[in-house]
Amino acid sequence: MKKIDYILFDVAGTLLHKTSFYDTFLGVLKSNGYNIVFEEFKKNHKLLSEVFHFPDNTNSEFYKVFNSELLFSLGILPSDKLLDDIFISCSYLPWTKFEDTSIINQLEIPVGIISNFNSTLKDKINEFFGPIFSHILVSEELGVSKPDINFYKKAVESIDVDPKRILYIGDSVKLDIKPALTCNIKSLLIDRDNFYPSCKYKISSLKEIKNYIYD
Repeated sequence: MKKIDYILFDVAGTLLHKTSFYDTFLGVLKSNGYNIVFEEFKKNHKLLSEVFHFPDNTNSEFYKVFNSELLFSLGILPSDKLLDDIFISCSYLPWTKFEDTSIINQLEIPVGIISNFNSTLKDKINEFFGPIFSHILVSEELGVSKPDINFYKKAVESIDVDPKRILYIGDSVKLDIKPALTCNIKSLLIDRDNFYPSCKYKISSLKEIKNYIYD
């Protein structure tokens, strides 16, 4: 018997990612004399992303602050030149789909998106997936952003489905899992890199979603 009527997805880190980002960033550091272990960098970047509030529209000033903190976490003193090199090299890198997103077309259940993003996300999502999502709800248009529980409440109102019959998948414990659970939405953390081995709500691949749709 089906126990889920609707599935919601986060986007960045859940459905889409920038495959060249880590190598590009590390390449800039290496050219400036810093050799950082890939796994260390990736985990530091992930954990810092958990505690930083990302605006709907990011800019150079935001990333100057974020990247400064990231460099500090790696034991590197940020300079204006290094921060400029990073921003120039890492801005506007192309998005790609995660391989396991192919499962979405097999779910046979309505799917939607909620994301801290601006209105350009709709065209971006349709470019990668086509018009398969019933709702694409972004913080810029809802007037509130994650992790505010009102973001999730507004999403539930728009979808008009009992929150207990909604399954939500995101990649952040703080921004996704905690507030969604507070709103009685069933939630799963997509953790492909096993950053959170102790999390009770984690899956390692979107292909595991089918296990949570039926009793």
